[in-house]
Amino acid sequence: MEKWGPAVRLIGAAFYIGLCIFLGIWGGFWLDNKMDTQPIFILGGFILGLIVAFWGVYRMVIPLIKENPKKDKRGRR
Repeated sequence: MEKWGPAVRLIGAAFYIGLCIFLGIWGGFWLDNKMDTQPIFILGGFILGLIVAFWGVYRMVIPLIKENPKKDKRGRR
């Protein structure tokens, strides 16, 4: 069961990326409709969603990288 930990974290990171981008675009769409400024807030929300997504994924993946020690060419530690 120990092998599933990193896989589950990476699947969670993928959902996190999708959710951040979706919420950024949705929020931008909502603001554009309220203020009648068509693509400005959608693009801003997309960019903000990307920034938040990649920062969050960075914070999720760095502990995985630090947990696993490097192996040599033969697969030994």
